Amino acid sequence: MRSKRIASAIALAALAATAALAGCSSDGDSGSGEAGGKTVNWWTWDERQAASYKKCLPGFEQANPGITVTISQYAVDDYFTKLTAGFVSGAAPDAFQNSVPLLGAYAGQKQIMALDDQIKKTDYDLSVFDIGVESWKYTDGKQYGIPLDWAGAAIYFNEDKAKDAGITPEQIRDMTWNPDDGGTFDDIVAKLTVDKNGKRGDQPGFDKTKVATYGIGSLASGDFNGQTSWNPFVSTLGWRLGDKPAWPTKFPYDDPNFVKTLEYVKGLGDRGLMPKFGQLTVAGSQQIGSGTVAMVQGGTWDATSMTKIPGVKVGVAPTVKGPQGRSMISNSNANNIYAGTKNLDSTWKWVTYMGSEACQSTAGADATFLPSIAKSLQVAVDAQKAQGLDLSGFVNALNNGELYPAPPTANGQEIVDTIQPLFEAYFSGERDKAVFPEMAAKTQEILAKQ
Repeated sequence: MRSKRIASAIALAALAATAALAGCSSDGDSGSGEAGGKTVNWWTWDERQAASYKKCLPGFEQANPGITVTISQYAVDDYFTKLTAGFVSGAAPDAFQNSVPLLGAYAGQKQIMALDDQIKKTDYDLSVFDIGVESWKYTDGKQYGIPLDWAGAAIYFNEDKAKDAGITPEQIRDMTWNPDDGGTFDDIVAKLTVDKNGKRGDQPGFDKTKVATYGIGSLASGDFNGQTSWNPFVSTLGWRLGDKPAWPTKFPYDDPNFVKTLEYVKGLGDRGLMPKFGQLTVAGSQQIGSGTVAMVQGGTWDATSMTKIPGVKVGVAPTVKGPQGRSMISNSNANNIYAGTKNLDSTWKWVTYMGSEACQSTAGADATFLPSIAKSLQVAVDAQKAQGLDLSGFVNALNNGELYPAPPTANGQEIVDTIQPLFEAYFSGERDKAVFPEMAAKTQEILAKQ
């Protein structure tokens, strides 16, 4: 849900960013914060991360006396619009959390700073990060972001409903999948689905028009990268979002494996085993909490809220194992520095402190995000284990090479605007699989624009 809100917010910010920023770039007279560089302004869209990173302030201020950091959080629907307005007026924050789709726009318009000189000057070691560094290199080969966190997908399941269906947590954690017969995943989803007469999805007489509990929440999505929906399935066939790891020239939506996977996913709704596209509009935690669904494939950011539903015991499982093992796309957020900052030295100290094991372990312990530093990620896992939440599957995904980074792309906002309606048309039944070659061609056209 969070990734969808971010994508929508990026799309809304696109026109304003393109129109307002195309003709302007930072100069020495613009900036934010106090002259002299003793106050650093940092922005995020996530209220939980704002609270978490405030825990780093005492350690930072002790190590950097005289520097004050102001942390501001704005709702994601307003965040990128406010950021754009700040670029235009010269009142942007010194540094801010950013999402990969906007790297191309902000770096291309020279609103954010290449960090290579600062990295060299201070001997900052990017090798401390286990994920995210390459995603934040622009087409000029320079580094524009210091990784903060990463996100992937997981399967959350109602343990009581699984037990009622005769399914063990181990069976869910070991689910296999293929696009031909659905593997054990298909069997489990069918067993977990129950109609209003008590018939399960694998039993004679099951009524797909009167479902009381769906086996899994909807895997249909208008999101162009399918991070928490279809992507962890098609990626197990070797498919990747772009034809290149960075700055791709095409999204291969016309690949036969992609088409076969999406047809399988759509078929789950047609069979009554998952809600159809747009049928349920509440969050996955509410779907599980109400008993409407037995399993949800959600984001890693959902872990703490999903497993604290009153009266419902929720287990966490990795995504499905396909023909080429487990695989999923991973989005990486990072810190960017505003090119017009007047506080570069102080801002750099704050940004690199946020990118330290000390801060990532302190801020990440409550698991509101997954740190990009493996040692800090383990701290978060250990802290949550003591509270009864098992996040070890995320460490395994990272250590086993099951993640591939979302590629930075040109014109990311236009891709969102163009592709999302086509996905929605497909999953709603307005279009059939013939839409996929059209989608691939449109991405090729958009990505080629200068």
